[in-house]
Amino acid sequence: MKTRLQLYISLMRLDRPIGIYLLLWPTLWAVWIAGQGQPHWLIAIVFVAGVVLMRSAGCIINDYADKDFDPHVQRTKERPLATGQVSKKEALVLFAILCLIAFGLVLLMNQFTILLSFIAIFLAMTYPLMKRYTHFPQVYLGMAFGWAIPMAFAAQINTIPLLAWELFIANILWTVAYDTKYAMVDREDDLKIGVKSTAILFGQWDKLIVGILDVCVILILWHIGQQLSMTLSYYLGLFAALSFFIYQQWLIKERLSQPCFQAFLNNHWVGMSVFFGIFFHYWI
Repeated sequence: MKTRLQLYISLMRLDRPIGIYLLLWPTLWAVWIAGQGQPHWLIAIVFVAGVVLMRSAGCIINDYADKDFDPHVQRTKERPLATGQVSKKEALVLFAILCLIAFGLVLLMNQFTILLSFIAIFLAMTYPLMKRYTHFPQVYLGMAFGWAIPMAFAAQINTIPLLAWELFIANILWTVAYDTKYAMVDREDDLKIGVKSTAILFGQWDKLIVGILDVCVILILWHIGQQLSMTLSYYLGLFAALSFFIYQQWLIKERLSQPCFQAFLNNHWVGMSVFFGIFFHYWI
């Protein structure tokens, strides 16, 4: 029998940190670029902590919204809300506490960043509803996951340059690509229960479209590198990211659930490669 703490950890998915990584890396891309390799220490701490808090809160509100669907999906039927081990009231209270802590941290930033944080909360709260009304919940997830990018620029330089929006778009395309691979795992279950996704929308063209999205991400990041006069280390990071994308295409070639899930998880290394390319550009 799991303890309450273990159940809450499971509810927040702290035992499965891939979501934290996928939210963290693009946030760090923005923090380091906005700070020209020397971000203010408080901004870096607030944004890293915010990633953990808001991803955890996002998992809770997602499971709350899906509490009637999750018991019918093989991958999610053992989640605490789906099994009833955690009550709806407990989940909402924990969600509120995490959001309040995150907002308290944002209050340490400038007014522009504080205002942008309200959009972040709105995106996190409304994302779970998207899969009921549109085949593009992955696009909305990309917006929710990527909103830390304009916030990081706002916190560091009190403005959001065009380059930040390019980075934001790259993150949306990347999110659609990797979350489509994730949705390919649940495609059969989702079709049965009426949940929508890009994996269902793309159908037989899923691998091709995902590949095109991955290439677009690399091209946008390459263009950003050109604008910032990035050095070799950055482009080595992009080359590593491209190599991981190619490997993911190999994994999903048969559209089998476990390899598709592995392809999704592999995106952690994509984000890390790009970040270390940025980091070493400024460090060397």
